[in-house]
Amino acid sequence: MLEDELKRISIVGGPGTGKTTLAKNLGKMLNLPVYHLDGIDHLENWKKRDREERDRIILEKVSEDKWVIDGTYKGTLEKRIDKSNLIIFLDYSTISKLKGILTRYNKLKGQEREEMPGCKEKMDLHFIMFTLTWNKKSRKKVQELLEKYKNKKIIIFKNRKKLNSWYEKEFDEKIKL
Repeated sequence: MLEDELKRISIVGGPGTGKTTLAKNLGKMLNLPVYHLDGIDHLENWKKRDREERDRIILEKVSEDKWVIDGTYKGTLEKRIDKSNLIIFLDYSTISKLKGILTRYNKLKGQEREEMPGCKEKMDLHFIMFTLTWNKKSRKKVQELLEKYKNKKIIIFKNRKKLNSWYEKEFDEKIKL
């Protein structure tokens, strides 16, 4: 893959798949600005930003020449995919996603998330249910959009092992997702 061609990368997938870690690493390796949609959506103490304002901010970022954006947020997903030169879909099993959110919670419990200033890592029933139902409720929308944009460079990973192997091969650097 030619790094010069990678100027706008969308990383999508359910919770706990490692989107944020991958975005940070790709941004660093490719010298691209990184935007985390959760960080745009959440204000301090997990307060939600107004949806119209959130989507306006996201679309402003999408209009820039270079970026890595992580998050699925269906309201702006198609516009992000349309502008991307690379779409990475972390299409993991529900069990893998649950393991991911629990691992993150145990590692960061009570600590502020770097990509979400003012938000301390927490776990609640709503988030667990969102994770448990993501493949049934949201996955199909992502798959339909990717099918619509199959002329784009799209990479789908079914598990962390394959993603980590790809990353190491492409960038000659190990990461752990």
